[in-house]
Amino acid sequence: MTTDPRVIDEAVRRLESAAAERRPCAPVRDLLGRGDVAAAYAVQRELTARRLAGGAVVTGRKIGLTSPAVQRQLGVDQPDFGVLFADMDVSGVAGRVPVSRLLQPKAEAEIAFVLGADLDADGLDAMAVRSAVAYAAPALEIVDSRVADWDITITDTVADNASSGLYVLGAERLPLSAFEPRATTMRMYADGVLVSEGDGAACLGDPLNALAWLARTAREYGDPLRAGQVVLSGALGPMAVIAPGVTVRAEISGLGTVTAAFTDSADPARSAATTT
Repeated sequence: MTTDPRVIDEAVRRLESAAAERRPCAPVRDLLGRGDVAAAYAVQRELTARRLAGGAVVTGRKIGLTSPAVQRQLGVDQPDFGVLFADMDVSGVAGRVPVSRLLQPKAEAEIAFVLGADLDADGLDAMAVRSAVAYAAPALEIVDSRVADWDITITDTVADNASSGLYVLGAERLPLSAFEPRATTMRMYADGVLVSEGDGAACLGDPLNALAWLARTAREYGDPLRAGQVVLSGALGPMAVIAPGVTVRAEISGLGTVTAAFTDSADPARSAATTT
């Protein structure tokens, strides 16, 4: 692992400046190395600490790179995770997504798990985490990258908070006694055109496997998952590039639908008020 704090600070500065100036930056792998995941998480933790110091509130985590299709798109071979903050959740503004807050947005459909219990025990597997899930909901994650042209390796995306952007939760809420994540199928449409499809098995064989991986990994990093947190469990199919003015709808069988309208407005609440 890269231990020089000056290197970590330079990677943090590069990504932080890209977000603040709304100008994508060069990859950070030239600083951290192409495969130094531990160093990349050190950058992510510092960026998270700075956001928390500024008053941000953590709402959960997202798991990335769980779908073989998405891994092929980005040229990586393992999952990663990032931190979700309250200001990333745009569900409460009628699913209107302000593109002005993003740099290079793409959308992917997935299952969100909301936890009813902490996940901080040893030996967590899919069966163990199932009992901790209060309910599942359909979700759209709007991924984004501060790295220019999505030119990322695993190091770049981990450092960049797993390429997190915003997220939308659908209205449906189902306990796992009424919904089997692995058995679901997904279709995602942009303005009525099919742009992505997949199934629960595309997410590490079962979205609950992804949740178990995250629970173990988060615990290893000293920040276990807690009751009440949202976990975006990973894409069920390939992500799709999204432009302003497009409406995306995902159908997740057995669970329901979730819709997001991509707007130009920097203020999603104002946009919702003027379009309803």
